[in-house]
Amino acid sequence: MPKEKGRNVIASNRKARHNYAILDVYEAGIVLVGTEVKSLRAGKASLVDAFATIDDGEVWLHALHIAEYGNGSWTNHSVRRKRKLLMHRREIDNLVGKIRDGNLTLVPLSMYFHDGKVKVELALARGKQAHDKRQDIAKRTAQREVEREVGRRVKGMG
Repeated sequence: MPKEKGRNVIASNRKARHNYAILDVYEAGIVLVGTEVKSLRAGKASLVDAFATIDDGEVWLHALHIAEYGNGSWTNHSVRRKRKLLMHRREIDNLVGKIRDGNLTLVPLSMYFHDGKVKVELALARGKQAHDKRQDIAKRTAQREVEREVGRRVKGMG
């Protein structure tokens, strides 16, 4: 069986970009057991409440939901266990410094297969206030109106 090539997205956290201002994005590997990988291949994962922490120089992903593998037996994994993320030491040290400075958090944006290995796209983010969210929505609406008007003029309707 040939190895997969490219990026095959398993799950994405669509609300993360709405609730957080993304400052920086990192790619991390993740330590999994066999039944978790099989469940991920079936697309059974959710990043909705997931977040990452740095404890004793190691990055951990909490509240990631990977459904139990249907054909698993007593070897099946627990659904919401704490999972270790794999990153370079200098990246982790850099993150520790940034998180300690401001009120920043680590949020997983997506989970995907990259050349057969599971990767997590991790974002260094700052939480948005309600008024920031409203401003973003207003900007998107205004941009949509502009594009719509330009499209009408190009077609000769406006």
